[in-house]
Amino acid sequence: MTNGGKTTLSKSLQELLCNSCVISQDDFFKDDSVVSTDINGFKQYDSLDALHMDRMMGDIGLWQEDPDNFMISRGCAVKSTASEPPSVFVLIVEGFLIFNHRPLNSLFNKKYFLQIPYETCKERRSLRVYVPPDPPGYFDGYVWPMYVKNRKAMEENVHDIVFLDGTQKRETILSAVLADIQKIVMVTRR
Repeated sequence: MTNGGKTTLSKSLQELLCNSCVISQDDFFKDDSVVSTDINGFKQYDSLDALHMDRMMGDIGLWQEDPDNFMISRGCAVKSTASEPPSVFVLIVEGFLIFNHRPLNSLFNKKYFLQIPYETCKERRSLRVYVPPDPPGYFDGYVWPMYVKNRKAMEENVHDIVFLDGTQKRETILSAVLADIQKIVMVTRR
């Protein structure tokens, strides 16, 4: 969901997890000139059609093929020693529609969904600066209805998502997710 804390959580995880890198869905938006407009004149950004999902999947494929070189090319620190190369790499994929793109779902070891109430979401969104800026009525007329629609589709197709309360303290959410991921990393290292 928009403004739920995805980017904050992802960046915090990257800082704490060795050999980790973030791919953000926001980096794959199509040019504004090709994003369609609905009957109310609202740009339809909250749709997979507004994103270059093929490019995002391509980047994920590059990471799968050679995480070490991928991370170096993205400026992510790779930690190893002369005697022990890195054995586990963590790719954090974050975005508001990642679970609605079916090819991604089979790639994830864990799936987390940060949720916040309507009022919190609307308030957080109003404090953000978007380019282009949200037109008047955009949140209620487009963003929230699309969130409800996309969430319904996600819940119908993906069943192993961990739902997190995005109103909790950042540290609480980070601690829970980090502990989960560290368990997976420890098993993978064995």
